[in-house]
Amino acid sequence: MARRNPKAPVPAEPDAPAPVIRVRRMHRRDIRKVWEFLKLVFRDVNRETVEYQRPRTRNQFEEVYEEEGIEQLVFEVGSGKGSQIVAYSECAFEVMKDSWVNSRYFEKRDMRPMFVEELAVHPDYQGHGVGSFALEQLEHLAKVRGCTHLVLEVAENNELALKFYRVRHFYKLDAMIFMAKKLSSEEELLPPRKLRQRRKPKVPESAQNG
Repeated sequence: MARRNPKAPVPAEPDAPAPVIRVRRMHRRDIRKVWEFLKLVFRDVNRETVEYQRPRTRNQFEEVYEEEGIEQLVFEVGSGKGSQIVAYSECAFEVMKDSWVNSRYFEKRDMRPMFVEELAVHPDYQGHGVGSFALEQLEHLAKVRGCTHLVLEVAENNELALKFYRVRHFYKLDAMIFMAKKLSSEEELLPPRKLRQRRKPKVPESAQNG
């Protein structure tokens, strides 16, 4: 018989109230705990994708906290010391300084996007409505701030995430596809090559007949 993860959701008794998920803004004291949460969530994903999920290092994550215009939200179940992080979201209302996103693309189309930089759900809580609640919170925040679109990036081989967003009416906006070509195995140095013989200059006919 398989052992249950002690941190996984505990099935509620028939008459017991269902667990409640709460959302709040992240504080500085949460940095270590949220960072460990993100490492857990993306551990398997980062083994299969070309591009690592953000952030790559703890220092980068701390730098994000210091940036202006970034909203970091923590979703928890339980309260006090017994609370557990079940989701995390990070969004920006402008193109981040180290981003490759072209802001003029949206300006030309009269779009005012909110960029969802991260949306992570604890593996043990997937399928319990946590992701839907987190996305609903982001949509609400975007509307309150006057945005017209939510924009995010998903790895093409992350099928579960793609299905999650497509069901919720996200559509493909543009694409940056990583492409590869398999090369045949060869020696690093090319083999010897014969030199071409220099062509002799043509002698003018006048010189031949003179």
